[in-house]
Amino acid sequence: MKRILKGFGIVAILLVGMSASFQPNNKYFEIIKNLEIFSNLYKEINTYYVDDVDPGQLMRTGIDAMMESLDPFTNYISESEIEGYRFMTEGKYNGIGAVSKKMDGFVTITDLYEGQAADKAGLKPGDRIIAVDGQDATNKEPDAINNILRGFPGTTVELTIRRPGRSEDFNVTLVRTEVQVPNVPFYGMVGDGIGYIALTTFTREAGSNVANALKDLKAENPDLKGVIFDLRGNGGGLLNEAVNVSNVFIPRGELVVTTKGKVKDWDRSFSTMGQAVDTEIPLVMLINKNSASASEIVSGVIQDYDRGVLMGQRSYGKGLVQNTRDIGYNSKLKLTTAKYYIPSGRCIQSVEYKDGEPVHIPDDRRTPFKTRNGRTVLDGGGVKPDVMVDEFSDEPVVKSLLEQNLIFHYVTEFCLAHDSLASLQDFHFADFDGFLKFLDSKHFDYDTDSEKLLKEFQKKSTEEGYTLDSKIKELEAQIDATKKDELTQNKAAIIDLIEKEIASRYFYQKGKIQMGLRNDAEIEEAKALINAPQQYQSLLKG
Repeated sequence: MKRILKGFGIVAILLVGMSASFQPNNKYFEIIKNLEIFSNLYKEINTYYVDDVDPGQLMRTGIDAMMESLDPFTNYISESEIEGYRFMTEGKYNGIGAVSKKMDGFVTITDLYEGQAADKAGLKPGDRIIAVDGQDATNKEPDAINNILRGFPGTTVELTIRRPGRSEDFNVTLVRTEVQVPNVPFYGMVGDGIGYIALTTFTREAGSNVANALKDLKAENPDLKGVIFDLRGNGGGLLNEAVNVSNVFIPRGELVVTTKGKVKDWDRSFSTMGQAVDTEIPLVMLINKNSASASEIVSGVIQDYDRGVLMGQRSYGKGLVQNTRDIGYNSKLKLTTAKYYIPSGRCIQSVEYKDGEPVHIPDDRRTPFKTRNGRTVLDGGGVKPDVMVDEFSDEPVVKSLLEQNLIFHYVTEFCLAHDSLASLQDFHFADFDGFLKFLDSKHFDYDTDSEKLLKEFQKKSTEEGYTLDSKIKELEAQIDATKKDELTQNKAAIIDLIEKEIASRYFYQKGKIQMGLRNDAEIEEAKALINAPQQYQSLLKG
């Protein structure tokens, strides 16, 4: 403790000495003054607070609070979180190759990467991690468990697993490896002469992988008449890969993005530098509310140059550029250093946030810009598709099924009764009544907006002395009847989710994408547009 206090004393003397050299009206004086206050505060709490405190955790709390006062994308990355950062930028990390989520107090495996350690060891989605290397893992958060599971390739970790349908827990020893996750998990044909490419993240080699996928489609299908490029759910990644992906469809020398920030020497413009794969083939790009950052650069570029048609829902609205700075002890600061502007001159960054999520801005509050063909596009709040399509599974009942993990648990029981699927293409889920019985057994329920308002009304009316219990019970009964009907009304969306979850259990991420394509309303809309050349061209001409 004396050594710690001595260290604090040295820091305080240095800070005081430094502060004397700055005038009170100087911004640097304010920085030095507040660093000294913070240092003294930290020392006093660690020395005299009534209970023992963890100095590292106390500092992390202060750092996180500081980060929360800035934009949602400026983050502190500790040494233990470096592997997660590496995965976001490189598409690979050292670990066992499993995705997990906390369910009912247990970290539960939800997805496996084909051929990786967890898959080879026979782990399955639905398996609960009870212990790691003999240490109890119940009620732990996934991040805490993942920090242990990640480590140097070649090292081992022992998991105690509790599997549905199996009476006793069992141990599995896994050898950590470098896990590589493909950023183009699937490409192929989805109709007569229509190709499809899915890009899930802008990690390294995203541009070359998309280029190779398009080249393969053209080589294997000489009469290829259009391509659907899927960026739905793609949260972005590396800026240079956004340029490379754009270069697949637009020629050399075209401006893709300009970044502008406080440090003017860091402002840069990025243009395409290579030969495009195809600048003419009809292109329909799919985006949604979870398409962000690099996805918005590419979709915005395609729209600004009238190179293709955007379809889906308005994108997320992240027009910020992050850079990482080393800050010692193998930790990093990922901070926003600039905003990016796409060729029309617009920035698609959302200007308002609520609870860390962008708030929709009405079009009349956004600044208009022009595409190359003179079409009007807007800034401030994501990229708006040329063709808006309602989201397929946005109903409250569907959201509640997903939030309560009931589709996941039902598919886990389904897989216990089915060792394999003979054919992905021929499989159709036909036991919707069985799924409804499963929901009854789990006492599935959810609150609609109407129920929430009714509960508030009941509370208020009781406070004001009104006796409306019988009327409220009648309304509750009507709402309950409507809720039961909502499951049937959303049968198609629910079956789609069940089929995709089943496909992922037997055929991994590739199978999930292939299954989803079969029932995808937006894919059908995109195919219809490619098959209507005049409509396609009229959209681009505005």
